[in-house]
Amino acid sequence: MDKATSGRITVGDKVITSLNGRELTEYRRLDVGFVFQFYNLMPNLTALENVELARQVCPNALDPVEVMGQVGLMHNFPAQLSGGEQQRVSIARALCKNPALLLCDEPTGALDSKTGLQVLALLKDVSERYQTTVAIITHNAAIAPLARRVIRVRNGQIESVEMNDHPATVEEIAW
Repeated sequence: MDKATSGRITVGDKVITSLNGRELTEYRRLDVGFVFQFYNLMPNLTALENVELARQVCPNALDPVEVMGQVGLMHNFPAQLSGGEQQRVSIARALCKNPALLLCDEPTGALDSKTGLQVLALLKDVSERYQTTVAIITHNAAIAPLARRVIRVRNGQIESVEMNDHPATVEEIAW
């Protein structure tokens, strides 16, 4: 959401740093899904209505009812849902956009370990089922074995990039 002050950022075949403000907005609207730590659900809309919002802004959106079928919480309001359930609705909303890239900012940060593992399983399934690139930004190093690529950042600089040809399953993660 910020404009790069130096360097070059390429995602797929798009050089993001060369896009103007309007083009960046269009790119985020069509190609990027966001999952935040604190869900950002509209409290006066049901879970399904929250997910349907994505369909209103994306021409290639997935069917909200089908996507919500994966989380099974269609008719509840956010206040009626646990933190893990709200996070699953947040993931469904981001996924409904049918993004090429799903950015997840501490998606398990506010969850207990059992619920966190359920959310990670859902994200892994999303990546495999929809061929979506899922980037998880987290301080929880215990989930790194799930990833194909782990990029460690310290003080705003890339410290290391590790490739993992055999990612762990969620069941193998020691939280």
